Amino acid sequence: MPEAVAVNPELIRWAVDRSGVPREDLAKSFPKLDAWQSGEKSPTLRQLESLAKKTMTPLGYMFLHAPPVEKLPIPDFRTVGDRPVGRPSPNLIETIQAMQRRQAWMRDYVIEQGHEELALVGSAKQSRNPVSLAARIRETLGLNSDWAERQTTWEDALRTLRESVERIGILVATAGIVGLNTHRALDPEEFRGFVLCDAYAPLVFVNAADSRSAQMFTVSHELAHVWIGRDGLFNLIRTLPHDDEAEQFCNAVAAEFLVPEEKLLARWDEARAAERPFSYLARLFKVSPIVAARRALDLRLIDKPHFFKFYEAEQEDWAKRKDDQRKKKGGNFYATQDARLGRRFAFAVVRAVREGRLLYREAYNLTDLRGATFEKYANRLIQRVKDERP
Repeated sequence: MPEAVAVNPELIRWAVDRSGVPREDLAKSFPKLDAWQSGEKSPTLRQLESLAKKTMTPLGYMFLHAPPVEKLPIPDFRTVGDRPVGRPSPNLIETIQAMQRRQAWMRDYVIEQGHEELALVGSAKQSRNPVSLAARIRETLGLNSDWAERQTTWEDALRTLRESVERIGILVATAGIVGLNTHRALDPEEFRGFVLCDAYAPLVFVNAADSRSAQMFTVSHELAHVWIGRDGLFNLIRTLPHDDEAEQFCNAVAAEFLVPEEKLLARWDEARAAERPFSYLARLFKVSPIVAARRALDLRLIDKPHFFKFYEAEQEDWAKRKDDQRKKKGGNFYATQDARLGRRFAFAVVRAVREGRLLYREAYNLTDLRGATFEKYANRLIQRVKDERP
């Protein structure tokens, strides 16, 4: 009979709480869980390994004397109203760590390729004018103030924005799960995105579990972070930014970037005449109705009671839409990898492998794609790049 291993019951309780997995689900897999947590009994090594995997806990942590204090490696600008921000989930921590590994590799790659530092990173540290910085970002991206209005759908607008951002040297990764694990969904209520600033390879991560229109705001917000040269983790509950001055500035830049004050004022009368004014503006500027309403509030076109009444109703509608989206089948696996990995990063990895400067094993670890799956994606990506060249 396998021997039990000595493990601090406090660590088992910590792993269970940290995971966020419903206790009843864990109890089905581990009938003796309560006894392990109380110290009445101890698990075998195999049981402990299974529990660590189920709770997304590094096995080595289970043999510590006390639970470790896990700190996020980047500044946390999330808000949850009057409540304190909770412990970061394993999904969030592992996502940040994975992006840090990609960024470190990409930094070495672009330096090896002879690229210089990106002058835009941190170039607006002293800026205090969100309107002028939004205009500067649009100009750098090669976008006009009415670029979003010209797009047919939110998907088109988001793709155009993402491609424009990557074209100037910023990595953009968009994912709704950890790696390729569909059982580990990222929660937009916990975070909508984050940015890792670097002079050679700045990286923006967008939570794809959020709506397409909300992702537009996330990308724009994180772009402002790149320009001021400051890392950060972002969520935006009830549209309320963190009380940090720089965070509020980035929100103002994002709002002006997506919904220019001049454009909104010019369209306000026709929007008010519409049956659903904020949905009308949302379709026009390719943002969420909540962002459109918040912009109207900031410009004093509506008052706070009006805004928050609309906000609560819109949140209820969004919850219903999310349930409908979950029932839909996913799209083409290979077509989604460009967004998940970021086209700029993915092509660099494929090119490095084909040129013999990166081992396949390392490429697999960087992309989460392996064997024939990696090869198929690499071939498709190279062909698409060839087809797009003039």
